[in-house]
Amino acid sequence: MPTVAQVADFMQGFAPLELAADWDNVGLLLGDLTGAADRIMTCLTVTPASAAEAIKGRAGLIVSHHPILFRGCKRLTAGHPEGKMLLELSKADVAVYSPHTAFDNTRGGINDLLAQMLGLEKVRPLRRSAAVRQCKIVVFVPDTDLHKVSDAMFTAGAGQIGQYSQCSFRIPGTGTFFGSEASNPTLGQKGRREEVSEFRLEVICGEESADAVVAAMRKAHSYEEPAYDVYTLRGDASKAERNASGQGRIGQLVRPTPLAKLAKQVKQGLKANQVQVVGDRTKLVQRVAISCGAGADFIADAARQHADVLLTGEARFHECLAAESQELALLLPGHYASERIGVDALAGLLQGQFLQANVWASEAERDPLGLP
Repeated sequence: MPTVAQVADFMQGFAPLELAADWDNVGLLLGDLTGAADRIMTCLTVTPASAAEAIKGRAGLIVSHHPILFRGCKRLTAGHPEGKMLLELSKADVAVYSPHTAFDNTRGGINDLLAQMLGLEKVRPLRRSAAVRQCKIVVFVPDTDLHKVSDAMFTAGAGQIGQYSQCSFRIPGTGTFFGSEASNPTLGQKGRREEVSEFRLEVICGEESADAVVAAMRKAHSYEEPAYDVYTLRGDASKAERNASGQGRIGQLVRPTPLAKLAKQVKQGLKANQVQVVGDRTKLVQRVAISCGAGADFIADAARQHADVLLTGEARFHECLAAESQELALLLPGHYASERIGVDALAGLLQGQFLQANVWASEAERDPLGLP
């Protein structure tokens, strides 16, 4: 029987949380990692209807695309609709995990699913992420300083590799020095060459943390002048970078297609109530940009990369005008329709990974926007 922790670990391998936008709230948001997850429900959003379905279905875990507690919460009471819903989930021991924008952008995530639905070729990220540069810090420490110095560097942010922390490499050896009359050596005497037993300590950290790690090392080190090196690493892609190298997607249709025909294909593929269109319906389009959900902030990226059309869930009036002014067509099937495809796919993925669990996609949730 899988646990919540096992499902969370799998999700973080499939859609690393580092892929999520800075403003997002992702990961395990409610519940106990040790809890049972023999029954799992996926959904787009935790609503009173989908929460009731999970409780009735005796789910131990909800994997919801959209996060609960998205904004700061100062009180959780039954007098508020969201508080009442979360309290009921908690009482029923239902945990909630949200991958949100990490799921949007990972390989095999929602944007890739949309690209596959359209049969796009030569697919790549629409907005590339800046690579997370890493450094290796090497410092030479006496035996007596090894644990104190390494602990200080770990606390400052070094030693994190994927899901492992406090990672280092240590090689024993002999260090030499000759202190001048102005020196004040911790070991040995000035004015003569000394040989001391030391360790070569190696750790990795993000480039942005390097200064803090070096400062922590110097503070913990007993030497007056510690010997250390800082190397910038190449080819050190993190799991997140290997999984996807940016947000959104852009690719090409096999052949130019009238915008109206592509809109019908999107409507059918996503089972959308409707697809709103911005642009000349007769225009032939081939280069397609994609950003699921509320992705209108990718209009400039799509125009810059000479896309003919951007497929996204929704856009505001002035965003539509901005696209039109840049001769970029828009296909807008709605926020729900553009992302529900991921809910169904994720249920299948989790079922295939956890054969002993019962996994289903919510049947209770609906698109809040409909036709009369």
